Amino acid sequence: MRKSLPPFIDLLAFDAAARHGTFTRAAKDLDVSQPAISRRVAALEADLGVQLFLRDTRPLTLTEAGQRLFEVLRSGLSRMEMVVEDIRSRRSEKTLTVTAGPGFSSFWLIPRLPELCAAFPEQDLRIMSGDRAYEAPEGDLHIRFGDGQWPAQEAVKILGEEVYAVCSPAYLQGRAAPLALESLKRERLLQLSDPLDRWYTWQSWLVAAGSPSEMRPRTLDFDSYSLLIGAALAGQGIALCWSGLLDSYLGNGALVRVSAEAVKSERGYYATYAKTTPPDAAVARLALRMAGMNSH
Repeated sequence: MRKSLPPFIDLLAFDAAARHGTFTRAAKDLDVSQPAISRRVAALEADLGVQLFLRDTRPLTLTEAGQRLFEVLRSGLSRMEMVVEDIRSRRSEKTLTVTAGPGFSSFWLIPRLPELCAAFPEQDLRIMSGDRAYEAPEGDLHIRFGDGQWPAQEAVKILGEEVYAVCSPAYLQGRAAPLALESLKRERLLQLSDPLDRWYTWQSWLVAAGSPSEMRPRTLDFDSYSLLIGAALAGQGIALCWSGLLDSYLGNGALVRVSAEAVKSERGYYATYAKTTPPDAAVARLALRMAGMNSH
């Protein structure tokens, strides 16, 4: 009986590590964490029963087995990349596919779809969910969160990162905002779980806001920002708000700022597309249009 091939994601992690010579650079290429690359390569080595890298060298050196696998894998991936590029080049430009994480799609993108559709009447916009390079569906424009540096990608900044605390007026039960940072630690705090550690946790936000704590704050964790904000709207606790995402709720009073402090960073949300894209292409114009919609 023929044994199945290793998981494709393990092969992608190995290919990236072999091309870049370090797990760190491979992780940046695939938009995942360095430990994730290390785990995937280790899983591939366990599956094959051989060592693929000599890890005591910098950059990483392929073993004989690793070199054999890399050569055949790169050959296959290169051919696949050529075919995919050919398919994309033949695809009608009438449809523009935008991929974004569920939170950004729900709170920023969907409310602005009528304006975007009106601005691009000749295009059919297609919205798909997925915000990591290895899991995102095929798309023309990817909304990514980070420092704006992705290989072979043009990045147009849509929103900077400014984070503050919000809650429903019902949660405050008549108490006056803003609350002091120290008192926030005793509240029910709604937190987004992220295995890649891209977002502020309450612990890291409190430290950045100038109120470090030996004790971990009491949190209720969610794996979806949409679910988290749903809980906040229902008066279940206090959430961290990324400025620009929840403006409609803050504007109509469904959510209120509950502390005066805000934490800023150099990161943000970016509209990204291939650097080879002509500047007058529809996808490039769409990215610029999104960047100009921050005040809406």
